[in-house]
Amino acid sequence: MKFIIRKMKPEDTKQVQQVAKTSWNATYEGIIPQNIQERFLKSAYNDEMMERRLEHSLMLVAEEDGKIVGFANFSKVREGGKVELAAIYLYPEFQGKGIGTALLNEGIARLEGIEELYINVERDNVIGKTFYEAKGFETVEEFDDDFDGHILKTIRMVLKVR
Repeated sequence: MKFIIRKMKPEDTKQVQQVAKTSWNATYEGIIPQNIQERFLKSAYNDEMMERRLEHSLMLVAEEDGKIVGFANFSKVREGGKVELAAIYLYPEFQGKGIGTALLNEGIARLEGIEELYINVERDNVIGKTFYEAKGFETVEEFDDDFDGHILKTIRMVLKVR
């Protein structure tokens, strides 16, 4: 499998939105009710929010044969070298092929001054949790998160980069 990792461009928006929707629906089936998923996706990945993400954070895409198959969204480096990883989403059929790892590594390489990378992952998201643990992320806390009236069991993890 041949893929490239590059910075997202505005014209990638529709494809990235489709990856987010497909990945979310597959990952959270049986964990988050469908109507809540759809409301979240509409608010977090609408055109205006995508524009903001492009302007204020690092958005990377994974592309295979001209088609975007995944993306990652990193915050800018904050005080103390802290960065939030808002998302690494891949089409389910592209998981387990090294693309998520490549997105993670490329983000870390591009963020000057990064010392700690934080992620929030839903406890029942076994694929996500396993991925982050395999990359060296460690749990720092667990908490209940009111997600549009649905309580999620959220795990906050950190990767010490430097």
